[in-house]
Amino acid sequence: MTIDFATATFKDFENIPDYDIAQRADYFYQFLDHMKSRGHMNYRLKNTTGTNATLNINIADQNKEYVSFVSSDYLGFTQHPKVKQAAIEGIEKYGTGTGASPLIGGYFDYHNAIERKIADFFGRNEDEVVLFTTGYAANSATLQILMQKEDIAILDMGVHASVHEGCAFTNKKTFPHNNLEALEHILKVCEDTYRTKLVIVDGVYSQEGDTSRAKEIYALVKKYNAYLMVDDAHGVGVMGKTGRGALEDDSLLDKVDFITGTSSKTFGNLGGYTIANKKIASFLKFQSRQHIFSVTPPPSSFGILKAIDLIDEEPFWKDKLWDNINYFKKGLNDLGLDTGITCSAIIPVKIGDQNKMWDIGRILLEEGVYTNPIMYPAVARKDARIRMTVTARHEKEHLDKTLNVFEDINKKLHIAKK
Repeated sequence: MTIDFATATFKDFENIPDYDIAQRADYFYQFLDHMKSRGHMNYRLKNTTGTNATLNINIADQNKEYVSFVSSDYLGFTQHPKVKQAAIEGIEKYGTGTGASPLIGGYFDYHNAIERKIADFFGRNEDEVVLFTTGYAANSATLQILMQKEDIAILDMGVHASVHEGCAFTNKKTFPHNNLEALEHILKVCEDTYRTKLVIVDGVYSQEGDTSRAKEIYALVKKYNAYLMVDDAHGVGVMGKTGRGALEDDSLLDKVDFITGTSSKTFGNLGGYTIANKKIASFLKFQSRQHIFSVTPPPSSFGILKAIDLIDEEPFWKDKLWDNINYFKKGLNDLGLDTGITCSAIIPVKIGDQNKMWDIGRILLEEGVYTNPIMYPAVARKDARIRMTVTARHEKEHLDKTLNVFEDINKKLHIAKK
């Protein structure tokens, strides 16, 4: 089998017929060499400074500063002195790790404090919060144990890869992004066929940057006696009147059956969580393999407690973030660039052609701007884009520099909407 490197994506190498492990790896290595030779290797670049509006990156043994749009540290709390100090105090009191899983000695009082803090933040009970080592695990682990062969998961096509992994042991259907008619059709067909019906959507979608039609979806789900899970990893701290996420303004925080999220974005740390009613949460704490067989989050997680407080104590970070979002998006749109339907801190510049996307990513990097070129399977094959995340740490000079680079790129490659 021959793969055309000019149009190939990483997924093309997952399983090549008649190629064993070593042969697949060798062929993929050749593809990586091809990408490097064309200056298209925007992946696994070595950062030498912390997450911020700018990053120092070591490329070909040269260390250089870049404006960074690759982090989901939306409010910049990884660099907040109070968050850092809280993490340091956690390490000084407990050490650097826990050494055990939660059932057999790895559950500490600070884990309970994080559960209480997350519960209070969302207006829930602390018994309803389950902690995981990552946000990815929160989705995957929760779904793997709750959804079995007698059940069905109904997914918006835009949900995260962790959701798809979590549905490996159950039946699965997908519906076009935010298409309520298609969702209702599936719910009708499945109404009397499966034991449990669970609809899964995002609060904010990681590639388009738009939100789910949560209020209408919730009404549909309840009409057909199903459950609703919302992964709001990209909404918390960014969306909602007080930063409680995409569900806040629709008054759904206490109504949705499951909320999943992560501490790796607005909370400036590492970890994930699932919120469910206390009986289901208890079930997860004793049945979810990734929870009971994984070591618990380390004492540096103390930083999460302070980061959550800061969302209320220092709301100007959210205000600054939205000033940056609006300024940057307007600047891109004024250049005629296609930012799609985003209404969040995730701003794509849609290109369509994959090869042109690679060239744009290369030029941006050469001009000191670090972004994420996104291709299939993260998006449709003809919907390649440059994905950027804006944070509260960006200053106008960072945004203006980037807009100037895009203006020059547009003159050379003609990427504006026609």
